Amino acid sequence: MTDPVSSELGHLIDGYRRFREQGWTPKLERWRELGEGQSPRIMIIACSDSRVDPAQIFDTDPGEMFVVRNVAAMVPPFETAPGLHGVSAALEFAVQVLKVREIIVLGHGMCGGCQAALNQSLQGSELGEGGFIADWIALLDEARIPVVAAHGTTGREAERAMELAGVRTSLANLRTFPCVSTKEARGTLRLRGAFFAISDGILHLLDENTGEFEPAV
Repeated sequence: MTDPVSSELGHLIDGYRRFREQGWTPKLERWRELGEGQSPRIMIIACSDSRVDPAQIFDTDPGEMFVVRNVAAMVPPFETAPGLHGVSAALEFAVQVLKVREIIVLGHGMCGGCQAALNQSLQGSELGEGGFIADWIALLDEARIPVVAAHGTTGREAERAMELAGVRTSLANLRTFPCVSTKEARGTLRLRGAFFAISDGILHLLDENTGEFEPAV
């Protein structure tokens, strides 16, 4: 007996049918090219949040961006200890194999991971029995200290400061990877920080000379 289609899956199937009509068929030549391989020039590291799809924000076609999404758009520092290093593996593939030219860390407003890191709301919790979320956002523990000192632990101003600090932290951690730092020094790879404000739909780019995020123009 075939399982009945849920309303959630049915919604996705409807979207798939629209994609076949409007996205696949009119661009068959492009899809055939992608069938032979990919050569994106940009890697995006973004949050898993359902409200911030990089392909939608940047209005890109398939094959233009190599995307990694996780809680709070975090990059862990380089390490060689045994383990399953998903972000590191994707980064290594993008830089060493695909040879992307730019890596963009895209933070966003109202980020639940950054909010949890700010007020340490997951400390001591047993969500999912594994503590995976708490361990992951502990990557922001050091960045949290100056944010709390300047803004406290609650309120939109403090949350945004934490979200921007998360982008800076991931950029710093990216530079601990030898394959990244070497290519950046040679000028064959560029790192950028970005922030998308859900409240007003404005993209901000980090000027690393000033340390400030400015609206993209």
